[in-house]
Amino acid sequence: MAMETTAESPVPVRTVLQAVSGWIGRLGRIWVEGQITDLNARGGTVYLTLRDPVANMSVRVVGPRAVVEAAGPAVTDGARVVVHAKPDFWINRGTFSLSVLEIRPVGVGELLARLERLKQVLASEGLFRPERKRPLPFLPGKIGLICGRDSDAEHDVLQNARRRWPAVAFRVENTAVQGSYAVGEVMEALRALDADPEIDVIIIARGGGAMEDLLPFSDEALVRAVSAARTPVVSAIGHEQDSPILDLVADVRASTPTDAAKKTVPDVREQLQLVRQLRDRGRRCLSGAVERELAWLRAVRSRPALADPVREIERQSEQVAALRDRARRCLSGALDRAGDELSHTRARLLALSPAATLERGYAIVQREDGAVVRESAAVKDGEALHVRLADGRLGVTVTGREGS
Repeated sequence: MAMETTAESPVPVRTVLQAVSGWIGRLGRIWVEGQITDLNARGGTVYLTLRDPVANMSVRVVGPRAVVEAAGPAVTDGARVVVHAKPDFWINRGTFSLSVLEIRPVGVGELLARLERLKQVLASEGLFRPERKRPLPFLPGKIGLICGRDSDAEHDVLQNARRRWPAVAFRVENTAVQGSYAVGEVMEALRALDADPEIDVIIIARGGGAMEDLLPFSDEALVRAVSAARTPVVSAIGHEQDSPILDLVADVRASTPTDAAKKTVPDVREQLQLVRQLRDRGRRCLSGAVERELAWLRAVRSRPALADPVREIERQSEQVAALRDRARRCLSGALDRAGDELSHTRARLLALSPAATLERGYAIVQREDGAVVRESAAVKDGEALHVRLADGRLGVTVTGREGS
């Protein structure tokens, strides 16, 4: 319960410290994980600082030398341990510490199991999906580099990148790359570079080392910060056989810092050679196209219609004249045949005409009604008849008949 105090009725320091001690005492015994720093033994007591692997926080731990020695030689500065301790608050000095009851080193097997569980969690969230990977720009204007101060990784990245493209620009952020400060400093450098609009690519580089030294680059907070970065990130941690979780989340994984420089910056000599090859190829393509068009033009010009256009007109004129003559001959022949046929028809008509028969001295005898008399017995004596001659008609009267 909160203390009721006023400026007129304050409580003494001892009361406050005793209350704090009581509150802390109610925590009971707890298990705490951290990284050992400042390990030091004085007589039968061991003093050490247990630092949080991610946050810049630590707590003082005090315990008997026998408890520390029972944990084995693995308990050294930089080791990851799990401590079973009782929280204590020293009233006389107003300080907080943990009284260690048992120390258990976190072995490599357990660390690997934890990393495997973390991988499964991140994979289920989709942080390793290939479609999340962003492509690197062909020629970055400025590259952000996160690495240790004066480290071989920094030297390899800068030298190889500048050897490939001398004009490349870098912004280098030197941080701790192992130990308890590594995660916080790398995340802070990542935020600073990601916020810089001039940075096109960020390289996180570190040389090889033991698995424990590379643990900061498998930290969940750092991995999530890389996945949330706006700028493409290249991971170049350790050697080919090293595989921190950062490699799975980064947009590009490089096997070494030298490989990171090769994947981030193009080789100016290779690009110049490529330009020369493309230029030669373009020249050959253009020359081939021009030659094909010239050959086509020569073939077109060699055709009779263009080589001697007047000859073609003359040929067409001769063809027109031949067709005209042929038409005239056809028409004349058709008219001659039609004239002959007409003459023949006229001759046949004249030969069959009664008028021609009359001209040869024959006559046609008709009654008054125009009926032709064919037999002498068909007329009567005294009947008036008409006789048609070639040049006119005669009216006659039958006076007698004679049989044939």
